Amino acid sequence: MKQILTLVLVVIAGMGLSMEAGFVGPLGEKVGRLSATLSIFLIGGLIFTLAMVFIGRPSLTKLFQQPRWLLTGGILGPVYVIVLTLTTPLVGVGTTMVGILCGQIAASLAIDHFGLLGSERRAIDAYRVLALVLILAALWLIY
Repeated sequence: MKQILTLVLVVIAGMGLSMEAGFVGPLGEKVGRLSATLSIFLIGGLIFTLAMVFIGRPSLTKLFQQPRWLLTGGILGPVYVIVLTLTTPLVGVGTTMVGILCGQIAASLAIDHFGLLGSERRAIDAYRVLALVLILAALWLIY
């Protein structure tokens, strides 16, 4: 049951990413792409700051004691949102999200297979390769 609820939560989060693309693409055309990207992070940063103040105390000392490469993940969020802002008005939310999903699955399979970034190794099997091929086909068909 816990795994099913986890999968439902992940699907809902994916729906949220599609909604974010739907918001930030048009916003970028009206206020500028970098301004739209900044707005996403300012609002998110404000919400998380309030959550940390009222729910749990931040452990910034521990954060900055971690290996620097773990902190580079913060670069990927703005890159992702800038790509959403640029591509969504050009190809639509559906094509943008299927393309992003394709990249996510390809990278995820490599990370799992080789146990990269501290993750547990999970071998790529024929089903996972087939899933990637089907997502590539979906990208080709939707575009």
